[in-house]
Amino acid sequence: MARRIDVTGAGGVRLAAWEFGDPPKTDPAKTDLPRTDPPGLVPGQPGPPDRAAPHADQERAPGVLLLHGLMGRASHWASTARWLSERHRAVALDQRGHGQSDKPPQAAYTREAYVEDAEAALEQLGLAPAVLIGHAMGALTAWQLAAKRPDLVRGLVICDMRASALGAASQREWADWFRAWPVPFATLADVRKWFGEDDPWVERPNPARGEFYAEVMHESADGWRPVFEPEQMLKSRETWVYDAHWEELTQVRCPALVVRGLDGELGRAEAQEMVRVLPRGEYAEVADAGHLVHYDQPEAWRAAIEPFLDSVLSTP
Repeated sequence: MARRIDVTGAGGVRLAAWEFGDPPKTDPAKTDLPRTDPPGLVPGQPGPPDRAAPHADQERAPGVLLLHGLMGRASHWASTARWLSERHRAVALDQRGHGQSDKPPQAAYTREAYVEDAEAALEQLGLAPAVLIGHAMGALTAWQLAAKRPDLVRGLVICDMRASALGAASQREWADWFRAWPVPFATLADVRKWFGEDDPWVERPNPARGEFYAEVMHESADGWRPVFEPEQMLKSRETWVYDAHWEELTQVRCPALVVRGLDGELGRAEAQEMVRVLPRGEYAEVADAGHLVHYDQPEAWRAAIEPFLDSVLSTP
């Protein structure tokens, strides 16, 4: 079960947060309003977006905030959030420009805005001090927030995100890749096939990758298109690709776990250097996983991070 809670981010941007687990009991008179849930979440859950304070039992549960990567959405964390919610208060955030959060063209898509959004989510949802679990861009946001506001973060999981600068060539490759997408897609099956098999970036068939991208498509008048604006994604990405982010890692005081997929974008040598630089860093890797570690191998991902979470969240 998942319920939506609206959060006000930097500059007043409305963000959709999704809380997994049994919601608090609500007034029956208020449970007959329709709401649309994103793919991967339980559809048709009654009730409007909830701005109410969390239930007392939820306030006592250790908080976990899950931050997706570029082009991702909160629903990509569904399997992780569901097992987390058995013992923790697990909330996944649709970051600005993504999922069901606002995508105003005039809004800031800077590192500062993304970090301030996550900060606002922790404070408005009453999650802090929380564990932050981030994938790719979400991991960078997580460690930058941990460096900025150590009082809000008790633990950190960094999933397949590099700390080194990627450079202008990388940004050009991404711009070319977006232009190569054969949008609009006629069907979701076409989405799955292109991203899972036909995309030039795919070295071998990857059905999980196809499903991942199917979750970020919506049906329009002429076919299936992404729920995000590619230009906003490039604008978001250009705020980190030209710089290295090692200094922020040195400022993270809480326990931190660096996780990489064996075939992901974060190499072993760089991952281990990140662990060395982190004051309280640990390392884990997931075999048979690419960049989408938590989506490629959900059970192995759980086995890699659960012992770390148990140790962090069991500490008073």
